[in-house]
Amino acid sequence: MNMQTSTVVAPPAPRRLEDMRLPVVMMRDIILKTLFRKNLDLVSELARAVCLPIPVTQELIDMGREQKLIEATGTLNANNGNEMGYQLTDNGKARALDALAQSEYFGAMPVPLDVYREQVKRQSVRNLQITRDQLTNAMGHLVLPDSLLDHLGPAVSAGRSILMYGPPGNGKSSISNGIRDALGDRVYVPRAIEYAGQVITVYDPIVHSAAEEQADDPNSLRRTTRHDMRYVCCERPTVITGGELSLSMLDLVYNPTARTYQAPLQLKSTGGIFIVDDLGRQAEPPQSLVNRWIVPLEESKDILALQSGEKFEVPFDTLVIFSTNFHPNEIFDQAALRRIFFKIKIDGPNQENFLKIFAMVARKRNMPLDEATLVHLLKVKYPEIDNIYANYQPIFLIDQMIAICDFEGIPYQMSPELIDRAWANMFVKDEVIVK
Repeated sequence: MNMQTSTVVAPPAPRRLEDMRLPVVMMRDIILKTLFRKNLDLVSELARAVCLPIPVTQELIDMGREQKLIEATGTLNANNGNEMGYQLTDNGKARALDALAQSEYFGAMPVPLDVYREQVKRQSVRNLQITRDQLTNAMGHLVLPDSLLDHLGPAVSAGRSILMYGPPGNGKSSISNGIRDALGDRVYVPRAIEYAGQVITVYDPIVHSAAEEQADDPNSLRRTTRHDMRYVCCERPTVITGGELSLSMLDLVYNPTARTYQAPLQLKSTGGIFIVDDLGRQAEPPQSLVNRWIVPLEESKDILALQSGEKFEVPFDTLVIFSTNFHPNEIFDQAALRRIFFKIKIDGPNQENFLKIFAMVARKRNMPLDEATLVHLLKVKYPEIDNIYANYQPIFLIDQMIAICDFEGIPYQMSPELIDRAWANMFVKDEVIVK
């Protein structure tokens, strides 16, 4: 993968309590709940748990002490720089339990939605400029015509929506993944965001790939926090959905037990790519799915709703790639098509590119090429299907021949007879099955 040097500006760490821009009671309660649930007693441990600098955490501890919810244990921990220990008072435990009854959320302090908006602008997917070399390198494992890169390059650089369409088996999914690899740099993903006193968790280890960062040296005299630790530095995210995508998956997910929300897929993909593969195979009509995206695609904002019914805006900063085997006119009206910025047809390879792919796959699979077999394939077999080539076919045919060789106990080889046996598995003959 061709990694770009990240030019994304990191979110600055808060220095004082007023920098947090969160409700004070919410912050205090998260501190109490975290102390209660994790059974911590040192400010340094608590600071790590809530992802805040030690001075800000100390301010919250001091507030809890003033309100008689937290007390010093009166013992210094010699193993931790003579830190003072703290614990919840009886009133503090009662308040923690009350707060947990309202919301089970504890740990990393959330980032206010307005603060997160500012970070989204700093790391927008539309700030990226992809070069031809970056795109070519990311697609290095694919044999693509130059004309396709001519169309793809501007589409990716614009960070706008892309519709890829064409017959199945020609690498639309692989091209989508190549686009993801071409992006190359990193973004900061909040562990959770806050809106109207509600916590919405965003960071998801399944979607987000955390970048390895050098840990702070606990023995260093000058410990510096490089960025707001409420964010995780990640590769630009990619969400891939297929036939399972439904409109409900684009809504906030409410957990009634924990009384918290989980961000929907498109919010998790902020700063990256959202791939809707196999459009037209979902239970929802394609037109309905695209209608749901119209406002986000045009206005770079999405509308979500809380359990109360209150609606609010979140940033929409995602390169959306729709991929379908259908002709766009079959599944969309013209109004929907206008809203998809780039429409790119992905065709099957010509004979020359088919042979390049075939040779490349054979080399990777340690399958020796045989001229007589290739002549048989091109002159006898392909005329049966009107010489329509597809990118998936070389892999399919060679893997079939390998399976036959393994079964027969013979060295890997290709022959007209083996190609005929492999070909028979690539297509199902039209026939009436007598029941």
